[in-house]
Amino acid sequence: MTTAVSVMAIERADRETRRLALENSMTELSSALQRRSTETIALLRAGSALFASQDEVTSEQFGEFVGDMQHEGDLYGSLGIGWAPLLKSGDISKLEVAQADLGRVDFLVRPRPEPDREYSTPIVYLRPMSALNQRAIGFDMFSDPVRRKAMQTAMKLGKPVASGRVHLVQDNDRPDAAGFLIYMPVLVDSWGGKRVKGFIYSPFQAEAFLNSASELFSSSRLELEIYDSAVAPENLIAAHRVSGMNGPMLQRTVEIAGHAWILQVRDKKAGLLSPLSRITLFFGAIASLMVMAIGRLITKRAAEDRRVLEWLRSQASIRDSLTRELNHRVKNTLANVLSIAALTRRRSKDIDDFTDSLTARIRALSATHDLLSQSDWGYAALGDVVRSELAPYMEGSESHVMMAGPDIKLAPNDAMSLGLAIHELATNAAKYGALSSPEGRIHVNWALVSHDLATIEWREEGGPPVAVPVKRGFGRDLIEKIVAHELKSEVDLRFPPEGVRCELKVPVRMNRDFVLRSQ
Repeated sequence: MTTAVSVMAIERADRETRRLALENSMTELSSALQRRSTETIALLRAGSALFASQDEVTSEQFGEFVGDMQHEGDLYGSLGIGWAPLLKSGDISKLEVAQADLGRVDFLVRPRPEPDREYSTPIVYLRPMSALNQRAIGFDMFSDPVRRKAMQTAMKLGKPVASGRVHLVQDNDRPDAAGFLIYMPVLVDSWGGKRVKGFIYSPFQAEAFLNSASELFSSSRLELEIYDSAVAPENLIAAHRVSGMNGPMLQRTVEIAGHAWILQVRDKKAGLLSPLSRITLFFGAIASLMVMAIGRLITKRAAEDRRVLEWLRSQASIRDSLTRELNHRVKNTLANVLSIAALTRRRSKDIDDFTDSLTARIRALSATHDLLSQSDWGYAALGDVVRSELAPYMEGSESHVMMAGPDIKLAPNDAMSLGLAIHELATNAAKYGALSSPEGRIHVNWALVSHDLATIEWREEGGPPVAVPVKRGFGRDLIEKIVAHELKSEVDLRFPPEGVRCELKVPVRMNRDFVLRSQ
């Protein structure tokens, strides 16, 4: 009797522990799936900005763009990034002729549209150009009702949308393989407002996507199933099977790029009883009193585990908050990129000038982004921001740049705005100012003028004589308007003959402004 009571207590505690662990695993997996889709959507938004800012994007430019975005080879579980223009069905022949003139003589749109279908979205670019992706070139995605529904929803909402369960062209040799796609519409100005130019999209093999997301959470005996919209065998997108006896199962709806997935997670037990229960039965006949003591100890441990799992649940909630914060930062960064791209385009002489200027300014954002990543987006040191932007002009001749100032920590958005300003000043100095001559010098000094405000002074000397520019350039507009607006402070930019001078004021936030990250 004592042994039976002890085993029941142990099993009850074990079931509670496993249930709480299953809930935590479900939360982790949901967050991992959403994070993977969010990472891909960020790349698609960047691609949309590229196609929206240029009338034509060549195959080489698109390949270079995807290569820059995937510099570490991590496709977040997808097969790549592609481009499909939205065409009237009657314009397919014009597209085929244009591609043939570019040397793509094998480019043919398939299947040919039905007579009553108005639009077509053939795949023109898809990178990386693997053997699998080569199969998809020319495929008209508007011919498939599932893909068409997702694209029509994306056009209506003007934001990325995931498709339902499909069979990818890349998986023609695997008839049972499931996949899905995420479409990002490219919107451009037209006489009637906005029109859809086409779609930047990413195809996913569902099994590879699930495995990619599984790397972001810890699991052992969990069996996973993902269904499209409703639980049914024909809607199964991906599954991870585990041997063992069926344990408790949880079900949750997860939204991936505006599309609902049903996620089922089941705990698989290795045997009828837990290992501790089997040990208890083995020794129960000999030491029942000892087993009772063990039972009480295990019950206490279960309570401790419950508290630990509650803490893990709160951490999962914090991760969800950080995911939303990441989405917000990505949208802000892409908005800055779009503004910079639009202004750069209006002031560029030709496509090479536009590409060089835009690339340099995005790299300036990237340099400050790297500094913030090293501190988990908590802060960036003001001196490190200045040093990172002037690094290309200090190699082998550090005496040309003089920097001095105390250790001041800046908030992420303020650091990125300051990095853009320093980049524009340095670029101007290299072209026309102190850095264009061997005798030139740049002095950058900063100081803390109050507990919440720092001032940065840029001074050039020894370069060619300076004259006040007759025409305002983009760099000056960026410093005096965009950066000033982001820093909520006026910028004092002057052009005395001895060298350019600029004074910036940057807000300094207290640590309490970053409570969420410090937790």
